[in-house]
Amino acid sequence: MEYDVVVVGGGPAGLSTAIRLKQLASEKGSECNVCVLEKGSEPGAHILSGAVMDPRAITELFPNWKELGAPLNQPVSGDDVLFLKESGATRTPNWLIPNNFHNDGCYVISLGAVTKWLGEQAEALGVEIFPGFTAAEVLYHDDGSVKGVATGHLGLGKDGEATDAFQIGMELHAKYTVFAEGARGHLGKELIAKYQLDEGKDPQTYGIGIKELWEIPAEQAKPGLVVHTAGWPLDGHTYGGGFLYHLEGNKVTLGFVVGLDYQNPWLSPFEEMQRWKTHPSIKAHIEGGKRIGYGARAIAAGGLMSLPKTVFPGGALVGCDAGYLNAARIKGSHAAIKSGMLCAEAAFEAVQAGRSSDELAAYPAAFEKSWLYEELDASRNFKSWFKKGNTVGALMTGIEHWLLPRLGMKRPPWTLHRTAADHTFLRPAAEMPKIDYPKPDGKLTFDRLSSVFISNTNHEENQPAHLTLKNTSVPVNLNLAKFAGPESRYCPAGVYEFVNKDGADQLVINAQNCVHCKTCDIKDPSQNIVWVTPEGGGGPNYAGM
Repeated sequence: MEYDVVVVGGGPAGLSTAIRLKQLASEKGSECNVCVLEKGSEPGAHILSGAVMDPRAITELFPNWKELGAPLNQPVSGDDVLFLKESGATRTPNWLIPNNFHNDGCYVISLGAVTKWLGEQAEALGVEIFPGFTAAEVLYHDDGSVKGVATGHLGLGKDGEATDAFQIGMELHAKYTVFAEGARGHLGKELIAKYQLDEGKDPQTYGIGIKELWEIPAEQAKPGLVVHTAGWPLDGHTYGGGFLYHLEGNKVTLGFVVGLDYQNPWLSPFEEMQRWKTHPSIKAHIEGGKRIGYGARAIAAGGLMSLPKTVFPGGALVGCDAGYLNAARIKGSHAAIKSGMLCAEAAFEAVQAGRSSDELAAYPAAFEKSWLYEELDASRNFKSWFKKGNTVGALMTGIEHWLLPRLGMKRPPWTLHRTAADHTFLRPAAEMPKIDYPKPDGKLTFDRLSSVFISNTNHEENQPAHLTLKNTSVPVNLNLAKFAGPESRYCPAGVYEFVNKDGADQLVINAQNCVHCKTCDIKDPSQNIVWVTPEGGGGPNYAGM
């Protein structure tokens, strides 16, 4: 199938790319054939975010989004920034809250609902959306430029052989292919390596976000309240913190983020999130309520210093596939939408000029002149400061985002760099304190399997495993022996477990539990685990997340 532009990923970045292409074609009275491949069962099914949305970008894309019914229903009504100790909390006075934590004019949203709405707008403009189709392979021209993508075959058995339900994948060719797979996209990773797009850049750094959705008693609802926490239960050298947002309709979305550059292999981000909920300052918001949703996703947190070159012959990276998220603001949806728009404008101009398969140089050039670049530039040191400890991180965040703006400085006059990838930070288990986590009570705290159940995760069981090992001996001989099997703790879905069979340890991979968070692909200490796409439509089916 031939298109002007193929977009891989039906999230905010990919859909905004497609929408803007169609808007420009309509404005110019021309044609632009665009399709979007989405591995989830529908746009929004795999979307997971806090989320507080800055409406700046969506307002540029659709100035009349309110009239069109975009589900931005709950304006932020207040900000609480808390520093937690095990039994108490200190609230930062409003006048001392750094600019990056102010959310005036923003909205508490379900990003899944917003993404579904964006999909409807895209289809109304003539974009072809193929839900349930995975882009499994990048196709290249003989000259090395990107030709398009191939979708994964359906109906392969675990042995890789065709079953009675076999359907061959499709090839989609395009003048330009835009990759919008989200953080740690598996094709994006391939393209970054092939074209050396990260040369001269800091290594990308990630966090794992564990999220729940709760329905609470009406008398506890505080619509629009935004709460961010730092401190307990993490130690002073581990990056992370919590968020809790009150949506409309007596719902609360809450979660916990742990930087994947943590050192202690005994740490479990899932268990830290469960423990965090027991703090009086968090428990008060949800006690007496009911948990109705669960999910997890890796978050790109390196910002501007880790942003790779975003164009290559025949294609581009947008959104979190590139790493535009602003960790200092804990926001990425506005950056995803804006990056998609900037890419679309460059691609449309190229297609109209009769070009194909070259570099869309106008896209990164436009980014460097945009408000998004200015925003990311002001936050470029955020994660690097926290590598020096949480006290230094908090202090320097205050200086860069509270003091400097009051001195009339839009950007810090200094730049910090990172040199090591997240998977290099784990220390041997024998050198680190073991963490004993409390058992779940089934009311406020839960186990992994009951959590995965309410994420509506499902995979066709008779298919090749999408979690693959380069070397099958590494999990036991290295990960278990040296690091006490960290994959059994960093995975938030219980995919990895070590069992002893006939006197020998072995790793069992429960791929059907996978929520597609990509943590294993990022944190595995020897980079032995490789995440590839399962059959289309598999994975979580998030509702209201």
